[in-house]
Amino acid sequence: MASVVYETGLCDASGVERGLTKEIRQSHGRGRTAHNLSSSSLRKKSDNSLVSKVRCRVLRNLLTNLQEVLLGTKLFVLFLAVPLAFVAQNWRFERTWVFALSLLGLIPLAERLSFLTEQISFYTGPTVGGLLNATCGNATELIIALFALHMGKIEVVKLSLVGSILSNLLLVLGTSFFCGGLVNLSKEQRFDCKQADANTALLLLGALCHMLPLMLRYTVNSDEGSFTAPTLAFSRASSIVMLAAYVAYLFFQLKTHGYLFKPQEENDTDDTVSDAEAVIGFTSAIAWLVGMTILIAVLSQYAVCTIEAASESWGLSTSFISVILLPIIGNAAEHAGAIIFALKNKLDITLGVTLGSATQISLFVVPLSVIMAWIMGMQMDLDFKLLETGSLVGSILITLFSLRDPTLAFSNLNVFCHLHTCIRPR
Repeated sequence: MASVVYETGLCDASGVERGLTKEIRQSHGRGRTAHNLSSSSLRKKSDNSLVSKVRCRVLRNLLTNLQEVLLGTKLFVLFLAVPLAFVAQNWRFERTWVFALSLLGLIPLAERLSFLTEQISFYTGPTVGGLLNATCGNATELIIALFALHMGKIEVVKLSLVGSILSNLLLVLGTSFFCGGLVNLSKEQRFDCKQADANTALLLLGALCHMLPLMLRYTVNSDEGSFTAPTLAFSRASSIVMLAAYVAYLFFQLKTHGYLFKPQEENDTDDTVSDAEAVIGFTSAIAWLVGMTILIAVLSQYAVCTIEAASESWGLSTSFISVILLPIIGNAAEHAGAIIFALKNKLDITLGVTLGSATQISLFVVPLSVIMAWIMGMQMDLDFKLLETGSLVGSILITLFSLRDPTLAFSNLNVFCHLHTCIRPR
């Protein structure tokens, strides 16, 4: 059975890190984050032989950009959902079609957003590229939350953000561990415990900030449907603290201890694309980034406006769609990449994607949504109800204990393999 082994990274008397792997040393300074590497698993190498024969330089650059941005992903077929969503919206199709096509169109756009931030980081350096990735890493969830806030759908915002954290910690990380353990039965699965410790500690901080308003509401007023001013004020103050903690986390990750968050990079012989240099220009990358962000904003608005119609038509509650469907669709490409790298026995990248994304949502997107609602004059707090908060705290504790005791995450697989060995005929 595959086992997970810590890379302790102990320091000697001179303070030199001894536990850094060769891959982490090689990747240091390239500016490639786990999110970029995760999305790269769904990219494909473009053939520029025909485009290079075009004599007109402007036309050649345009065709190159179109080929690299639109056709440079294995999800390029889903780009057809983007114009179809516009057609369905403008031609008054059923609202469920608009909702479904909008969600499908968000999948390749989110993956291309990661690609464009990586292209920009080649020109700006790892620090600015890391900041850009830290801001745009969960741009889909942030944009959906802002549009839902603008429409007064506070419950949709809360449920979708909680669902994003739960999907990262339970669905994606759990699937990665399970599938990676099955594929790598005879190998040791290694990961750096320091990165996991930093992210889980921040997730616990976010969970504490969610628990305190809930406890305060039950202390001040036991009526669950009532709204108390102390809870709102406490939530806004906690949101400011959470944003400050996230800024400190970025300084820790990008400036002082960046080597702890550098994922392993190896020379693969499979179909994974390893981008060693920029393939489009800086100005083109900025223009594509702005255009993709606008498209994400429009499709997010369509999805938020039609969520109730989809709920009635499909017979699913709005809570289920907000907690389950929206988070999974928003980062489907990135989540698929995390599972793929777990199958390749690269858990550093998997943990960087899942824990990093959950941390970003918990300490950046959630408090920013509270602050934006405050600016809009809306009453959004950090009280996510008892069931949602309990699920959030439980998932963080499960993740924490699973990463503390590597055998715990694979206990079910160990039992399965032991039973299989016992009943195997001799």
